[in-house]
Amino acid sequence: MLEATPAVIIGLVLSLVGIGFVVYQMRRVLAEDQGNQTMREISQAVQIGAAAFLRREYTYLAGFVVIVALIIGAFINWQTALNFVVGALISASAGYLGMYVAVRANVRTAAAAARSLNDGLRVAFASGSVMGMAVVSFGLLGLSIMYLIFTGNDHASLA
Repeated sequence: MLEATPAVIIGLVLSLVGIGFVVYQMRRVLAEDQGNQTMREISQAVQIGAAAFLRREYTYLAGFVVIVALIIGAFINWQTALNFVVGALISASAGYLGMYVAVRANVRTAAAAARSLNDGLRVAFASGSVMGMAVVSFGLLGLSIMYLIFTGNDHASLA
């Protein structure tokens, strides 16, 4: 039975508000001018390199998560292992989103800074807020959902 306490409901609502803010900031940053052709070409090369890095990193990370989850499942319980996997997926999602925006924001920040320091800082801070708010919002959403799933299950453990 799901037990949606006021605190859990508040957590769910605030996580969704945070995700809405992330989407808003992403749209703002990605709508910025990308500068001249040379800047766009360099940016494209950085994006390709970042994507290759993330593919490689997440391939190794996936293997690590599976091994650790199996160990947790064997020595603690499957609920804790599931929470570990969900946490890893949430963290990886926030990391991917942050990298996606960051590599696209670099050229936009440079183009904005060419107009004025204030414009450059505005774009840079907006792009940085995407990663920070994504980590918090995704984590709060995942925690709230896992709490709802395991509440009322007498043999479940969130520890």
